[in-house]
Amino acid sequence: MEEVQCLMADDTEEVFDFSNLEFTRKDLVTALNEMVQEYKKLFQSFEEVKAEKESCATKAELVSSRDMQAARSKLATENEELRSRFDVVNKLNEVQRGVASQDSKVASMDSNVVSLDLKVDKLMDIQTFMKHDSGPSGNPSGQSGAIAGRSPF
Repeated sequence: MEEVQCLMADDTEEVFDFSNLEFTRKDLVTALNEMVQEYKKLFQSFEEVKAEKESCATKAELVSSRDMQAARSKLATENEELRSRFDVVNKLNEVQRGVASQDSKVASMDSNVVSLDLKVDKLMDIQTFMKHDSGPSGNPSGQSGAIAGRSPF
């Protein structure tokens, strides 16, 4: 005796006994048609799940792609900010070099002014010396200051 168990679409379990004479060709065709219908439903469900999975994968790829585009955009913005900062730093360096050059020129001018001040002071000392040492004729003894043993410096 040979039995075949079939799980039907309505979740009922039927047992087919092929040795039973009451089991007819019509019963077999009906059972096979029900199996085919159940297979079609399962196949359709499988295709839907497969499509949903692919859709999720595509959405994940799109999200990943969007994330990458957002990250790229953020990096491009940061790059522009850094370039801008770099330009500002370069300009500040140029200004600093210019200020240092001007400082050097000012220091040189200060040195020249100090030197000129010393020369003016010496000239004023000489002039003062000449005024105090000279009499009505410009020289009390009638001789030059150098001859009289006096140095104007």
